Amino acid sequence: MILERVISKVVSHISYFIGSDNEAVVIDPRRDCHIYVELAKREGMNIKFIFETHRNEDYVIGSQELSHITGAKIYHGSELDFRYGNSLNDGQEFFFGKLKITSLHTPGHTLESTSYVLTDLDSGDCPVMVFTGDTLFVNDVGRTDFGGPEKAREWSEQLYNSVFNKLLPLGDHVILCPAHGAGSVCGEGIASREYSTIGIERLMNPILQKTRNDFIDYLITSEHYYAPYFRTMEKLNLEGAPFVGYRSGPEALSADQFLQQIEKGAIVVDVRSPVAFGGGHIKNSYSIPLRRLGFVGWVVQYDKPVLLVLQDQTQLEYVDKSLVRLGYDNVSGYLDGGFSSWYNASLPVDDLSLLTAKDLKEKLDNGEELTLLDVRSKKEWINGHIKKAIHIYLGVLEKHLRDVPEDKPIIVVCKTGTRASLASSILKRVGRREVYNLLGGMDSWRKADYSVTK
Repeated sequence: MILERVISKVVSHISYFIGSDNEAVVIDPRRDCHIYVELAKREGMNIKFIFETHRNEDYVIGSQELSHITGAKIYHGSELDFRYGNSLNDGQEFFFGKLKITSLHTPGHTLESTSYVLTDLDSGDCPVMVFTGDTLFVNDVGRTDFGGPEKAREWSEQLYNSVFNKLLPLGDHVILCPAHGAGSVCGEGIASREYSTIGIERLMNPILQKTRNDFIDYLITSEHYYAPYFRTMEKLNLEGAPFVGYRSGPEALSADQFLQQIEKGAIVVDVRSPVAFGGGHIKNSYSIPLRRLGFVGWVVQYDKPVLLVLQDQTQLEYVDKSLVRLGYDNVSGYLDGGFSSWYNASLPVDDLSLLTAKDLKEKLDNGEELTLLDVRSKKEWINGHIKKAIHIYLGVLEKHLRDVPEDKPIIVVCKTGTRASLASSILKRVGRREVYNLLGGMDSWRKADYSVTK
């Protein structure tokens, strides 16, 4: 038996390639699916089945294209009207090599959510692994708000039943294989530890220590953000996404060609560091550093061409593939030679003021009139923020610009300065001129031992 975890960092997505003898299966394949074909070639295996744990909300799944390439059959839950693949029955069994997979209906995160229990037939009838999708994570469980407020209790009750009456009884020895790791928006507190078992989660997962009523109330009252791009993901994953194939990638554009595309309405995404963006950038571009690339789905439309400004050429493949996984087939080019080619062509340059924690402390101590805007999540805000700051989550900032005063300088704060760079670029796009990014964010503020309020 072999098991390969394929990790896509942009949404902390984990897919799985499992094989035995000359047969293999793939669980929750990513959209650029040729990696599984290469794994099968490497191991001398044929992909027989493709299993989906649920209709994903945060990335495009690659099942249809992988099936087209390999002839593998696709299976997913029966509670949604998928336009492709085959519906599962609860407890349905599949055999490949010396392994068996059994479907286990585990609703709650979504109605059709399905886990897959793996048994090594050479070792007996006991399960050895379970692929839980977004039902159970390391140190967390899946969110239950996608059905809307009117379904929140019902779905939370279903999730409790799925975890406590279906997954935990599999046995403490069973290895846990979720669909996401730390950083995913499908959970609230997923641990950075990548490996776990049912027994470890039973013992250490804080959500599983709650009583049934507390577990359900916790899920109902948890506040999650719903990104605009989720609607596009849900549609593509229900109907099937266009095939990717072997793409050549975005076109290299000269500064003049880049400018021509901008004048036709293209959106510029600058993935350089906050410091580089602050030093100089193309006017009206979005600053989305690599570590926060997933936020592209909050601000960039699907119906306009997208242009990239990179720190260097080595970033191109990662950025391009990450955007493809989020459904962006409209990335038309990147600035050849980087930002230096722009200013070397004598084209106009904008900048963004940068501020250190010490600078901000001095301004506050001197009583300067300013607006301190914290764009972190509500949970981060509650755990501590700078006194007199206002809180607007980054993802909804464009819809709440009226809540940001226009008559004062704006200092934008996040954890380290990456999200604040995007927020600052949003403010500059709508004409706010005196905007500052707090370099190092709250991490720097805390390390300087400046006061924090709750």
